[in-house]
Amino acid sequence: MKLYDSIGPNPKVVRMFMAEKGIDLPKVTVDLMGAENRQGPYLGKNPSGQTPALELDDGSYLAEITVICEYLDEKHPGGNLIGTTAEERAKTRMWVRRVDLNIIEPLTSGFRYAEGIKIFENRMRVLPEAAAGLKAVAQDKIKWLDGLMAGKQWIAGDHFTLADIHLFVFLEFGASVGQPINPEFKNITAWFERVKARPSAAA
Repeated sequence: MKLYDSIGPNPKVVRMFMAEKGIDLPKVTVDLMGAENRQGPYLGKNPSGQTPALELDDGSYLAEITVICEYLDEKHPGGNLIGTTAEERAKTRMWVRRVDLNIIEPLTSGFRYAEGIKIFENRMRVLPEAAAGLKAVAQDKIKWLDGLMAGKQWIAGDHFTLADIHLFVFLEFGASVGQPINPEFKNITAWFERVKARPSAAA
């Protein structure tokens, strides 16, 4: 297998997941700033033009970060990042979905339509008039999650999972592009520091 890697939060989710599981794969760096991901050779591997992509041993490709992580989890069993029972896996996937739709999507779109607009305006439809509202939606949902995190160590249950990796990487990214964690969100701030202290956070 081979991982097509790049800058940005999406590939970091996969790298952090791999680091937690002790998986080491060859990597090919894709030049996002040079729009290599939007050109013919890479589009032949991943027609969505996004990174990362995982080249499988049979020459086919997988994309979408949660799909790649789940595939790697099945190919390299061990650990408990997604779950060891049907119930644990369902809870992890439920929280990954909630985090993705409620926080990550508005956070990243808010960036693309504002601070990142010069990068994305020729690559996709951008809606600058929606940026402030989307950022506010993300903050509203972080506040909601902060309330639910009272007395909890991790998002999806009593152990560290893909849901924690997913949210951590994007909140870290948000802080770097003008969407920091509100210090009033004490539970999320404490959770973030717990994740940041893990060696995999440097992946």
